[in-house]
Amino acid sequence: MDDLSQYLRQQASFKRNTAEELTFIKALKLRDVHLAAGKMIIEEGVTPTQLYTLMDGWAFRHQTLKNGNRQILNFLFPGDIIGLQQNLLDISNNNVQALTPVTLCELNRQQLWQLYEKHPALAYDITWLCAQEEKIVDDNLVNVGARNGLERVAMLLLHLYKRYKAIYPIPGKTIPFPLTQQEIADALGLSLAHTNKTLRKLEKLGLHSIDNNALTIYDEHMLASLADYYSTPIKPRPLLC
Repeated sequence: MDDLSQYLRQQASFKRNTAEELTFIKALKLRDVHLAAGKMIIEEGVTPTQLYTLMDGWAFRHQTLKNGNRQILNFLFPGDIIGLQQNLLDISNNNVQALTPVTLCELNRQQLWQLYEKHPALAYDITWLCAQEEKIVDDNLVNVGARNGLERVAMLLLHLYKRYKAIYPIPGKTIPFPLTQQEIADALGLSLAHTNKTLRKLEKLGLHSIDNNALTIYDEHMLASLADYYSTPIKPRPLLC
């Protein structure tokens, strides 16, 4: 885990902490948790919930109705905090599930208030992180409600591509892509058949390809133009672990 923390802290997308903040962050850590793909990290309606930082792998937040329909609210990447909103609200109102095998840093939620009492600057950063996650959910809502199917898929592919690249600035135009078409459909409010048709149409346009759990973006500018999506520079964010 120390290697993961060190790697992430070296990336431009993560904020540099003071020595005092780093000491407090290290004291927050309880243990490392490893979960297989498909395992629940947090379950809806459970209180209290644990508090984690996702350090490796992909996860997603979702709600499932009694009829079995599922809405994926957002996807989680390394550095994202899991369970903070639930601890502040005293109850979990959605599920968080591992999309791939994940490594989590479990934090001592009993010391959460010390963060606000003793480290206001760091607490502000964490609050900003919650606001940023809410913005992602808002963007997804706009995507589902205001874009057509082609634009929705283009938006999601580009959004995930850019988020991954911000954490792992690897060369080339290809990133790991563990999503199934069903998960894409559940995130975008589309049927599986419509999702499949739309992905094939975008691929025929030469904008992307998905093969062997890898996504390649061939024309980022055209994909952004199609989705009416223009990202702003990502502000460095805190890493709790």
